[in-house]
Amino acid sequence: MKLSRRSLLATTAAAAAATVPAAQAEAAAPGRGRPLRTGFERLADAGYGVLAGQRVGIVTNPTGVTRDVRHIVDVMHADRRVRLTAVFGPEHGFRGTAQAGGSEGRYDDPATGLPVYDTYLKSGQPLADVFTASGVDTVVFDIQDAGARFYTYIWTLYDCMEAAALAGKRFVVLDRPNPVTGRQALGPVLHEEFATFVGRRPIAQAHGMTVAELARLFNGEFLAKPVPLETVLMTGWRRSDFYDASGLPWVPPSPNMPTPDTALVYSGTCLFEGTNLSEGRGTTRPFELLGAEGVDGRWADAANTLGLPGVRFREAYFAPTFSKFQGVTVGGVQIHVHDRAAFDPVRTGIALLVTARRVWDGFAWRSDDWIDKLTGSTRVRTMIDAGADTDEVVAGWRDELAAFRRVREGYLLYR
Repeated sequence: MKLSRRSLLATTAAAAAATVPAAQAEAAAPGRGRPLRTGFERLADAGYGVLAGQRVGIVTNPTGVTRDVRHIVDVMHADRRVRLTAVFGPEHGFRGTAQAGGSEGRYDDPATGLPVYDTYLKSGQPLADVFTASGVDTVVFDIQDAGARFYTYIWTLYDCMEAAALAGKRFVVLDRPNPVTGRQALGPVLHEEFATFVGRRPIAQAHGMTVAELARLFNGEFLAKPVPLETVLMTGWRRSDFYDASGLPWVPPSPNMPTPDTALVYSGTCLFEGTNLSEGRGTTRPFELLGAEGVDGRWADAANTLGLPGVRFREAYFAPTFSKFQGVTVGGVQIHVHDRAAFDPVRTGIALLVTARRVWDGFAWRSDDWIDKLTGSTRVRTMIDAGADTDEVVAGWRDELAAFRRVREGYLLYR
């Protein structure tokens, strides 16, 4: 991993605009017990002053809601204090009608009449051209993240920041909680040669950051041309808070992220997308149920024997309604997290890969080596194939994770 950290004290216009001044200063040290206020709530409370005089376009999806579950596009469109002129939809679409790997395309939103532009799988100059064609002055980003490097919305953020810089647009990020806390970064760090839309840049598999913190890191470390960036922070959020402490409604950020419990395990069990086992898509518990035809109770027994902190495994049988093993009853495990604070999702995901390979002779990686894109290198796959145990695999990323944690520390905005 090569991270040439730029000084956080740089005074260039793009790099220095890390946070909205003064009004957000208190957000770096929110008072204990203070009700959480999202970036959007604070933006609206302040009369949209950050956006005054601007033609505004917003990158958002169904998670961009107020605490009374009104969509912020509808709220902003009805408010004369802000001039909202365009919406930009990511994977799954602005209104969330598309499944994984899909989007809604270009259309006019029936509720507001606003033009909706498709950003999915667009980056660089083509995406910059979309921003230019829209006629906006400022691009706003407000999407709920799930805390994992391979959850694509943070790379939508990255791509939109890069494109906004190319198009000469301002960029404003409205912050929301990391649903699985911001306590620490976990897991392997992406190697640059494995960069894809499930990991553009070298960050940890579970990054432990909010989207505003990630935006500052992207601007300071990775963007060749930093964007004029402002972030509207939360108040009342602490790094140790899980999503249920926020008091906010949970809106699934994507069809297979139905609950905060899904997000809790996702940064580990999404690795099963890189295998021939079901990762639980097509069930009511995606990423918590894992299995395949021919797997039996030996897998749960082997995983429980490891004594992994904060989690137990139940022998489970299920029949996915779509995706792998559609309509076929398969055996496997259900993950039951009983101590969220002690639970390490990435280590758990690795342990489940190791034990699955040992107890089921049908285990195989996906033929396109997708596991390498998810983990960020060939190391996890080759070590497990060579018979490494969980501790050996985890030790393999120790140095690169420590390096990322040092860089990450300079971009954290909350205690």
